[in-house]
Parts: sequence; structure tokens; C-alpha cells
Amino acid sequence: MDYGMIGKIEKSKFYAQEPERFSFDSFNVRLEGDSGGLHHIKYESGQWDCDCSFFHTRGYCSHTMAIERVLGEMLGTPAAA
Repeated sequence: MDYGMIGKIEKSKFYAQEPERFSFDSFNVRLEGDSGGLHHIKYESGQWDCDCSFFHTRGYCSHTMAIERVLGEMLGTPAAA
């Protein structure tokens, strides 16, 4: 048995219980929409970007809001509810 790995798994559980430890600088996500279309969403320095037309007219969309819901408090206060 790998006792070193057991310690790492326990530490990861501890970290996961404290989402305030995490901060996101940037990431990219692909989200499959209802109509089968694939949307590309980017988060960088606290700002969202999505390739859908709704986002480009409003600054938020169902795709970015869905990711905010999935990640919850780890991202901080959502731009739009």
C-alpha cells in the first residue's frame, strides 16, 4: 500500500472543504448547447467571454451563468444572476 498517496488523498479532501483556498486566474470551457452546438467560454482575470451572440450583446449568457452555478462560491460574486 502506498501510504504517501493515502496522505495526499486525505489532504485533497481537506482542501476541497475550503473553497476559499482556490482562486482562478483563467480557464477555457466547452459547453454543448441544447441544439447540439458547441460553445467556447473563457474566464480570464475575473472576466467572462463566450462565443455566443447573446453574450456579445449583453455581457453574460446562459453558458457563463451555468458555469458560475457549477463552480459556485469558488469564483466569487457572479456578474449576473
